[in-house]
Amino acid sequence: MTSFLRRLRFPHPLVLLSGAVLVAAAASWVVPAGQYDRVEDEVTGRTVVVSGTYHAVESAPVGLFDAFVAMPRGMIEAAEVIFLVFLIGGAFTVVDQTGVLRRGVSWLVGVLGDRTILVIPIVCVLFATGGALENMQEEIIALIPVLLVLTNRLGFRPMVAVAMSVGAANVGSAFSPINPFQVGIAQKLAQLPLLSGGGFRLAFLALALSVWITFVVRMARATATEPSIAEEEPTEASFLRTDWMVIGLVGLTFATLVWGMLTQGWGFNEMSGLFFGMGILVGAIAGMGVGGTAQAYAKGFREMALAALLIGFARAIYVVLEDGRVVDTMVYAMVTPLESLPTLASAIGMIGAHIAIHFPVPSVSGQAVLTMPVLVPLSDLLGLSRQVTVLAYQYGAGITDLIIPTSGTLMAVLATAKVRYEDWIAWVLPRWATLIAIGALSVAVGIAIGL
Repeated sequence: MTSFLRRLRFPHPLVLLSGAVLVAAAASWVVPAGQYDRVEDEVTGRTVVVSGTYHAVESAPVGLFDAFVAMPRGMIEAAEVIFLVFLIGGAFTVVDQTGVLRRGVSWLVGVLGDRTILVIPIVCVLFATGGALENMQEEIIALIPVLLVLTNRLGFRPMVAVAMSVGAANVGSAFSPINPFQVGIAQKLAQLPLLSGGGFRLAFLALALSVWITFVVRMARATATEPSIAEEEPTEASFLRTDWMVIGLVGLTFATLVWGMLTQGWGFNEMSGLFFGMGILVGAIAGMGVGGTAQAYAKGFREMALAALLIGFARAIYVVLEDGRVVDTMVYAMVTPLESLPTLASAIGMIGAHIAIHFPVPSVSGQAVLTMPVLVPLSDLLGLSRQVTVLAYQYGAGITDLIIPTSGTLMAVLATAKVRYEDWIAWVLPRWATLIAIGALSVAVGIAIGL
């Protein structure tokens, strides 16, 4: 299977996503149109579906021209995310222009000596923590050039940078006990106390992350090449006084980001403003001047252009399916068969349903408000714990972010790292299956202990 996938040749990501938009448009001509009724949920402040209200509606097939129009509409709907990517990319280009990142990488390599493999678990834990705390996704894109400097210096393939960043972050998000955009929304919709089942989730997060780190370390060792040798090998003393100020400012920015998202309800615009301000301050600290800082921002914008386009094109797929009124039909078709299954089989089936739904609905928060109001009453009918129902959603949707081509973040990260999608899939698919198996084990244990 893996060798077959490696022989496949997928088109350029823009071609792949454009094709997916056209396939979605074609689906609107053959899939029956249908919708659930929707209401405003007072607890989450989001519009959610009403269980048991699915009904057929008038067909609304999407034509070829409308499919083309959906692409700029997708860019508009994803505007907040796209501007976040641009502004983070610009800010970290300013940081890179100071030279602190390369000096820091060389210093780290010198400190670790023959133990450079330790970089992988350290970086994986950092990104998994970001995923667990604030569903770290788009922010990763701008950090990939930094990680490529590190992996190149250590003799690791670019895929290692992808695996220990977006891969680890997705593991952290999917198994998190606190992720506000995933488990937080799902528990609110299921009328469960926030952080309930936290210890159980932490145990399986530790297991899943340990397994993922093992996978990445093995890949790094198996594919390692001769490390890249820098022209000069800075030591700790080679750091400039301003370097420590820049490093401290970057750390403070991320700490403020987590605080703002967890306690102040920050969204993408606040995050964009935070990183834009960080870039300006870094430029001032490094003495780059107004013109130098602006040039660095412009360079960062150029480097993030493809990533931004991929995010917009990925959003266009959902725009077409929504216009064609077939998203709810897909959900109804995948959920209905679960009603006749035994409890454990139904819970495992929920994971499978969430995997399938996540391809056309790549937003974990969007999938929560679409599916949880339908699945919670079903779980009550089957005698299945609501906590287990939330687990099935977390694992089915969250882990599948590792493989779906409709994820703008994944495709943008791969494009930035210059890793082909087929190469990533060939490596990650068996590991994704292992993580899904861990999720299924978690669900089975949860049922057994009456979680």
